[in-house]
Order: sequence, then structure tokens, then C-alpha cells
Amino acid sequence: MDVTPFKICVDDDALTDLRERLSRTRWPVQVGEGDWDAGAERGYMEALCAYWLEEFDWRAIEDELNKWPQFETQIDGVTIHFLHLRSPHPSARPLLMVHGWPSTPFEFAKLLGPLTDPEAHGRPGGQPFHVVAPSIPGFGWSGPVVQRGWHPGRIARAFHELMDHLGYDRYGTFGVDMGSPITIELARAHPDAVIGLYLTLIPSGLQSADGTLTAEEERQILANEARHRIEGGYATLQATKPDTVAYGLTDSPVGLAAWFVEKFRSWTDCEGDLESVMSKDEILTTVMTYWLTVTAGSSARSYYELARYFGAEATRFDRSRVQVPTGVAVFPKELYLTPKRIANDHFDIQHWTEMPRGGHFAAIEQPELLLADVFRFFDDRK
Repeated sequence: MDVTPFKICVDDDALTDLRERLSRTRWPVQVGEGDWDAGAERGYMEALCAYWLEEFDWRAIEDELNKWPQFETQIDGVTIHFLHLRSPHPSARPLLMVHGWPSTPFEFAKLLGPLTDPEAHGRPGGQPFHVVAPSIPGFGWSGPVVQRGWHPGRIARAFHELMDHLGYDRYGTFGVDMGSPITIELARAHPDAVIGLYLTLIPSGLQSADGTLTAEEERQILANEARHRIEGGYATLQATKPDTVAYGLTDSPVGLAAWFVEKFRSWTDCEGDLESVMSKDEILTTVMTYWLTVTAGSSARSYYELARYFGAEATRFDRSRVQVPTGVAVFPKELYLTPKRIANDHFDIQHWTEMPRGGHFAAIEQPELLLADVFRFFDDRK
């Protein structure tokens, strides 16, 4: 496996094309004003687009992103881009961090320095880590995938191969959103390699082992179902017809931004004010990454592959209890919440923290809460 250094360097022509498209945006007619109930609100999107055109500095962002050591390699016929930060401390342990949708490994930017060098970031005594944070195949700087079958199990195999090649035979895993099923499958397939599985989202739809529910568990499941009816349309579309939505997301930068921004606002603990937890530059850095790499379609297709991997067609899927020690951070505004008793029927839950605030993008929203919990969980893992 050849690993080569990677640097983000976007052609000027791509930025010129983007500006022209933004300047020619054809805006939809909306009913009402300032109302997000039916989706992305036009007034906010117009203001974001104006900032994008007039103030957002991609070259400055590019310079900031390139301060992190990045690499790429080929595994199983696809390119995998990844951050690899080696800690200066000899006691450091490897940690694989897997992002979700719509996101990139740079979602973890506020965590990387403290994880690799806790003492230098005001956390003396904290367990240091060598961090590996790949872009999921089909997402961002890993580029589009053109093969079928890139489901969580296959991605898990590729990431284990990556860790093995980097010389890490035992390591911890950290998964958010789409990174959750990927790291779960990795822990299931390689329990001797994974010292601990840390999650901020447990897959939905898990059943209790004894087939019963407490009153509180039933309330939580009903709340999850109610939220899915409102928030789950994107997942149904991407799991069934991702190639159709790909046309609009690939051709219109504002269309792509609206698709992401509505999710950012709905899934964060922001009380309706997205920029209280995520800056315009953070929003647009993610949008730009998908736009410039033409990965809106292939990342959407990951839901299509996931549905077939876990659905009725997945007759060989191993649904046994994950035996790797598991830690869970429960952020109150996460997309859906799994009761602890039910989670323990499916995972070896050894650490469970109910957070006072935060949502789906906790590494951006509440990095200090998340960092402290990651350190606590892995302090007990050997």
C-alpha cells in the first residue's frame, strides 16, 4: 500500500465557475417569511449566499485545512484520504475517528490538538492519541466512488486495513452518524484489534432482548418515530433514489448548501440560531468540500448501500451482540436516542454519559464536553 502526502489545492477555474453559478442563482418562491417548517428558509439562504460571494475566503480556509497532516492511499480499488496526527508522547494510543454525513474529518478539528497532545492544551495527565481520521469513500477528498457495494462492512474492512498498514494492530474507534455503523462493523469483525468503541449515535430500530418495553422506553421510541416522520425524508430519498437527487446537488451550489444547512439547523442544539453553534465559515467549508470534490451524489448513495446492507437483502448480516467495550455519549438534541437498557442488549456498554446540551454535530457544538468524555472512556481501555 502506497501512502502519499496530500494537500488541498483547488484550481482557480473551479472557484470562478462557483462564483458564476452563485451569481446566477434562481431563487424559489416560498410561502411565509422566516419559517423553517417546510425546509431551508429563503431569507437565510440569500444572506449566506451573499456572504459566500462577497466575504468567504476559500484560499484562507484551504491554508488552514492544509495545516493538518493529510495523506491518501488506494484500498480495494478506491482512493482514501485521511488525516494522520502522531502524538509526541510515547504513551499515545491509536484512535480511528470516523465522521458522518453531511460532514468531513475536519468536523473533529477542535478535538485533534487536545487528543494528540493533551498537556499542551491544558489537560495534563490526559491519555494522548495518534489520530487517524479518514474521509469515508465517496465523501469529500476521498472523491466519488463508482463501484457498487461500499456499505459499512466494506468500509470497515478498508479502514482496518489502513490502520494495520500504519502499524496500529490495536486501536480505539470513535464514530459519529455514518461513522457509527462503520466502527460498529469494524469492532464486530476485529474485536481483538479494537480496544474500545466510542459512539455518539447508536443505530435506530434496536429491539430489547426480552421483547418488553418500560413506559419510558416506549415514550422514547415514539418520540424517535415522530421525529423521523419530520426529519427522515432525506434518508428515505437517499436510501432509495440517490442518483436522482444527485443531479440538483451536483449542479447547484445553493441547492447543495440548502440541503446541508437545513440539516445543520435541525440537528444541532441551537434553538433555531444555527450560527450560535456553527459559524458561516464552518458551514461553507463543509459545503465547499462536497461541491469541489463532486461527492454530493456518492455520499448520498452511502444511504442506499447502508439500507441494503442492513435491510432484507442482508441475509448474512451478523446481528450478534458487539463484545468490544463500548462507550456512548448521549447528546439531548441528537437525531434519535436509544434507551440504555436496549443498547446494552446489543453492545457491551461500559460507559454511558448523558450530556447537558449538544446535538448531532457535537464535535463542533460542544467540543469540551465531548473531549472530556472521550478521555474518561479511553482512560480505562488497555
